[in-house]
Amino acid sequence: MSKHNDQPARVTVKTLLKRKEDGQKITMLTCYDAAFAGILEKSTLDMILVGDSMGNVVLGMKDTITVTMDQMVHHTAAVARVTSRVMLVADMPFMSYNISLEQSLINATRLIQEGGAHAVKVEGGTAIVPQVRAMVQAGIPVVGHLGLTPQSIHTLGGYKVQGRGDEAQKMIREAKELAEAGVCALVLELVPQGLAKEISAAIKVPTIGIGAGPDTDGQVLVLHDMLGFPSEFSPKFLKRYATLGETIAAAVAQYDLEVKGGSFPSAEHSFQ
Repeated sequence: MSKHNDQPARVTVKTLLKRKEDGQKITMLTCYDAAFAGILEKSTLDMILVGDSMGNVVLGMKDTITVTMDQMVHHTAAVARVTSRVMLVADMPFMSYNISLEQSLINATRLIQEGGAHAVKVEGGTAIVPQVRAMVQAGIPVVGHLGLTPQSIHTLGGYKVQGRGDEAQKMIREAKELAEAGVCALVLELVPQGLAKEISAAIKVPTIGIGAGPDTDGQVLVLHDMLGFPSEFSPKFLKRYATLGETIAAAVAQYDLEVKGGSFPSAEHSFQ
C-alpha cells in the first residue's frame, strides 16, 4: 500500500453529513497559526476554524469588526501550510460579503485560492441567503452562523444569549433558509439548549454549537480559551482543558531567573 493511502482521509463536507446521519459528534477548534495547527492536524479533531476571533485572541483588538480580509488570508494560509487532514474553514470578516454578490464571491475566492481554506463561514440569516447561494453555486462550501454573531455585536447590544421568546421561531426559519441555500454546516452560538436541539432536528446539515448545549451535532471552542491562556473572557459555556497560561508564565520566569543569575547557558548548552 502506498504512503498516500496510509494517510488518514481528509475531513470533507460529505464526512460531516455522514457524521450527522450516523449520530457521531463533530469536533472543531479555532486556530490562527502554523505552530498550533501542526498539533491539531496530528489529533483526531475534525475541523479547524480560522476565526475572525483572532482579532481578540492574537492581534489584541477589542472586537472582530476591525479584522480585515488581508489578515484573514494571511492567517488562514499559515494554518493551511501545515494541515491536510482536517477540514479548514475561514471566517469572512465584517462587511466582506454584505455589499454585493460579486464582493462575496471575490472575497470567498481569496480565502480558498490564497488562504487554502476548504470552506468559508458567514454570519447572518435571511439577509445573506443570496450570497450563500451564489457562493455554493460557484463551488465554494459555506458554513453558516446564527445566534450570537460577533460582527453584529453593536446591533445586538452586547454578548448575550440569542433566540429567546419570539426570536426562536425566526432563528428556526433562518436556519432552514440557510440549509436550503446550501450551507454545509451551521454554527449556533449562545442559543438556549432546547432551541439548538430543535434546529438540529429541523435541518439535514450538521449544527456546531458554542454555548448551545449538548444536543447540536458538534462543538467548537476558541483554542486559546480552552487551553487556559490568560483572558478576562470566561463565559459559562467555556471549559478549560489545560492551564497553559500558568505553565508558560512559570517557564518564562525560570528562564529570566537563570539568565540573570548566570546559570544559563551552561557548558551543556555551549559550543567548544
